[in-house]
Amino acid sequence: METSEIIKKVRKIEIKTRGLSSNIFAGQYHSAFKGRGMAFSEVREYQFGDDVRDIDWNVTARFHRPYVKVFEEERELTVMLLIDVSGSLDFGTQKQMKRDMVTEIAATIAFSAIQNNDKIGVIFFSDKIEKYIPPKKGRKHILYIIREMLDFQPESKRTDVKQAVEFLSSVQKRRTTAFILSDFYTRNDFQQSLQIANRKHDVVAIQVYDQRAKELPDVGLMKVVDAETGFEQYVDTGSKRLRQAYQRYWQNRQSDLIETFNKSNVDNVSIATNEDFVKSLMMLFKQRS
Repeated sequence: METSEIIKKVRKIEIKTRGLSSNIFAGQYHSAFKGRGMAFSEVREYQFGDDVRDIDWNVTARFHRPYVKVFEEERELTVMLLIDVSGSLDFGTQKQMKRDMVTEIAATIAFSAIQNNDKIGVIFFSDKIEKYIPPKKGRKHILYIIREMLDFQPESKRTDVKQAVEFLSSVQKRRTTAFILSDFYTRNDFQQSLQIANRKHDVVAIQVYDQRAKELPDVGLMKVVDAETGFEQYVDTGSKRLRQAYQRYWQNRQSDLIETFNKSNVDNVSIATNEDFVKSLMMLFKQRS
């Protein structure tokens, strides 16, 4: 993609997603994601029922009566976006490619984060860690992230969510809010890694899928290609049995995925490429609030 074309696309995404995060998500985001801990606020005189462990002995000695430290929740977060850049994201039969929707959702979350004075970082992953962008603040940093999302060329086309989740746990030592954006066509089981990561961090899963993943159209003989392996085959979509088997496969796969999220205590949402992701994110944020 040429530089001028990338700049135009970055600007277009910024205008749309910055507007969404300013007008719609500002309050929702703020209340949905809590700070990473407690920060010292002030001291006040000891009151009956206060925890003696909070006594400030220096101030107490100075005034000859007990004072305690008061703490409040830290509002500043570190937000990590774990973005799937595998081959299966380059697919879309409805309004847009899955990759385009992932980019818009990620940009909206990023602008919401900086309006809350949070740091934002990115992990691009396939079946390996493709790129790590350490968390920073500011509009320039977000525009760099968007540009990378638009123009990044991964080395691998396959997917391994487990690798991405384990990398998050190793690279982020302090508590982080992490969004995994993927279609979750993954090679390995990642439930245990997700459970471990979610004990340390606050992990949210956002699945983006295309309507054709749920059901095959009845269009006769059709050539299909696996975007991650390159495997090609012809299927007869005129076969009702085949279409029903395909639908059952999707339903079973979704059930397994939701079970993984539930067992890991991870908030999640599934969004189709022909849906309004704004409504889905609003519902997710509202539930968390």
